[in-house]
Amino acid sequence: MDIIGVVVEYNPFHNGHLYQINKIKELYPNSIIIICLNGYFLERGEISIETKEEKTRLALKYGADLVIELPFVFGSNSADTFADASVKLLNNLHINKLVFGSELNDVNVLTSLAKKQLNKSFDKDLKKYLDDGINYPTALNKALGYKIDTPNDLLAISYIKSILNNKFDIEPISIKRTNDYHDNSLYDDIVSASNIRARLANKEDISRYIPEGNIVNINYDLYFNLLKYKILSDSNLEKYLTVDEGIDNRLKKVINESHSIEELIAKTKSKRYTRNRIMRMFIHILIGLTKEDKELLVNPEYVRLLGFNKEGSIYLNSIKKDLNLPIITKYRTIDSKIKEYEDKAANIYKMLTNEDVLKFENNNKPIKKED
Repeated sequence: MDIIGVVVEYNPFHNGHLYQINKIKELYPNSIIIICLNGYFLERGEISIETKEEKTRLALKYGADLVIELPFVFGSNSADTFADASVKLLNNLHINKLVFGSELNDVNVLTSLAKKQLNKSFDKDLKKYLDDGINYPTALNKALGYKIDTPNDLLAISYIKSILNNKFDIEPISIKRTNDYHDNSLYDDIVSASNIRARLANKEDISRYIPEGNIVNINYDLYFNLLKYKILSDSNLEKYLTVDEGIDNRLKKVINESHSIEELIAKTKSKRYTRNRIMRMFIHILIGLTKEDKELLVNPEYVRLLGFNKEGSIYLNSIKKDLNLPIITKYRTIDSKIKEYEDKAANIYKMLTNEDVLKFENNNKPIKKED
């Protein structure tokens, strides 16, 4: 039996995600599908427009057997940190295949690029381009000698790097993306999550593109005001993760000239500081993730089970004696700095969306999908 791992953010859960699950079931009909789910704040620094509970419910309804949590400290970080933690969590549950979407859809090419990044000379080349003032995506392509700029392909390389670096016995499997991430003008039933979010911003009907789901309203004015207060009141912004020397002074300078998150991003953005990097930095400042806790980003400490069905429960019981990390179902029992940051993220998310997510965080048991 194949044990399939999939890393997701579901922002929101849409027809493309449903297609992916159905494709996995078609390719591996007798498999167990384990979803590693990012929660409230996402890899590119975005705020999720669906709650963690809703995303878990949808994953189970449409075919997942187990859903586990990717904690905030990993999920709000760069592709390599995000991917490595996800793969480690899934490897702990003994997956033998990791499935991901890819525009390139060539595992051999993606693997060769991952191996090149693991070569010691690559870091020197990358640093040289960065020191020349080139932004990270462009420097990465120059160091690789290959143009690759879609988020899914970049994540795929990070997943494969983690598999290789940790010597995990996991086979990477690519499923061709059914739409172009950068295309915001498609009108088929499957479009990207960014496309859907753009339509929402324009107050368009998105029901055609999602099987179902409750979309939350994010109070971006409150987000900006909370961030502004934190920037103005904190004398040492450099202590926060991803706030490099110099950018803290720039933030102090432009914050009073800005009147929204988008305006602040525009005034902070530079060749070196991409939009995604800035958005992650804002989230780290707001929630207070410090460089002092950077060691938390090396290894997950537990596996939090968010949801399961009957098949997932049977599988989990069959492997529970062979796990390196504890499976947590009673969330309030966790004594961990990682959990403390997860609680902070949940509280901030509640403020920004007015969704009662703390009830889910504190109900002390995962969602069980009934037959």
